[in-house]
Amino acid sequence: MFLAAAIQMTTLDDPSANVAKALFLVDQAVLRGAVFVALPENVVYMGPERDKGRFAEPLDGPTLTRFAQKAREQHIHLLAGSILESGAPGGRFYNTSVLFGPGGERLAVYRKIHLFDVDIPDGARYRESETIAPGTEAVVVETPLAKIGLSVCYDLRFPELYRQLSARGAQVLCVPAAFTLHTGKDHWEVLLRARAIENTSYVVAPAQFGRHSEKRVTYGNALIADPWGTVIARAGDGEGMAIGPIDRSGSERVRREIPSLLHRRL
Repeated sequence: MFLAAAIQMTTLDDPSANVAKALFLVDQAVLRGAVFVALPENVVYMGPERDKGRFAEPLDGPTLTRFAQKAREQHIHLLAGSILESGAPGGRFYNTSVLFGPGGERLAVYRKIHLFDVDIPDGARYRESETIAPGTEAVVVETPLAKIGLSVCYDLRFPELYRQLSARGAQVLCVPAAFTLHTGKDHWEVLLRARAIENTSYVVAPAQFGRHSEKRVTYGNALIADPWGTVIARAGDGEGMAIGPIDRSGSERVRREIPSLLHRRL
């Protein structure tokens, strides 16, 4: 058993301040006993869309290097929720989630597959595909803590991805997100609990919270759900975290009680 922390942030348009805040919250989570800490989507920058490309970095860029150093310094597994990764085809970027091990080593890289192209009734318009290229591979990594499956935000609406992750043995599903307030208030928790139940897996969901710009408001409610679909930890309003225990034997017990993964007919 180990403690996991899902961080909740309000990322704005100052990357240096955002990264410093993220590192501070990681330290706070470690003080509370967490050995696996997950940061939200867009951890580096959430400001005007026209400027975000200025802050794209390669995987060995300064931001991920700092997160790797923090993982090594605190001897934890650290999920850099997502950053804007440079080098995608056509002058675009990737929305990339990176997991670091307790030695600062890069354990896994996942590039968001499903891109958020939506017009929200509150007047906000999102066209992630205009600047972001989709990833192509589902990612599960085996760690001493558990087998961890990676995803990002809008992926949550595509259960077939999580079926691939659970079929590959994932016991913990990570969903760093910046869910809009408009959709999040009705769909966020329902979808997270559904992914936990149908895959009999823990779900760790760090989140963005609050107002980031004139038209960008996120829902927050970072949480951890267990394989029964029960929310075992939830962040309050504002910046902070949800901390809860992950017990691999609990996942194995639920899979014995409800062996639905063994009953699939493709």
